[in-house]
Amino acid sequence: MRHYEIVFIVHPDQSEQVPAMVERYKGVISGRKGTVHRLEDWGRRQLAYPLAKVHKAHYVLMNIECDNETLTELEHSFKFSDAVLRHLIVAMPKAWTAPSPMMKEEKSKSMMEREARPGEAPAEPARAERPAA
Repeated sequence: MRHYEIVFIVHPDQSEQVPAMVERYKGVISGRKGTVHRLEDWGRRQLAYPLAKVHKAHYVLMNIECDNETLTELEHSFKFSDAVLRHLIVAMPKAWTAPSPMMKEEKSKSMMEREARPGEAPAEPARAERPAA
C-alpha cells in the first residue's frame, strides 16, 4: 500500500456536513484495510481566488495509506460531490503523523490571542530580560 496526502475544500454552505463527509471517507479507507495517519480540519479559510463566486471554503487535510482501488473510489466521490469544490491527492514517500505547518500556525495564533486577552494566563511565563552587567 502507498501513502497519500489529500486536501479537499468544501463549499462554505456545506461546512456543517464536513464531519459526516470525513467519517464516510474514513469508512471507505478502513473498509478496504487502509489507515488514516493524520486528519486535520483547518476550518473555513479565505480562498486565493474566487471559485464559482465563492470567496471562502472549508479545508480538510488527510494523510492516508491505501491501495489503488481505494484511492480511485475516494477520487470518484470527490469528483461527483457537489460540496467538494477542489481536491488534491499527492503520493508521499512515507506516513506523516506530525501536525502540518498550517496547524502549527493555528496553534501559535491561538496562543498569541490568549496572551493578548487580559485576565487569562499566558501560555508561557514571561521572562524578564536583564542587561548584562
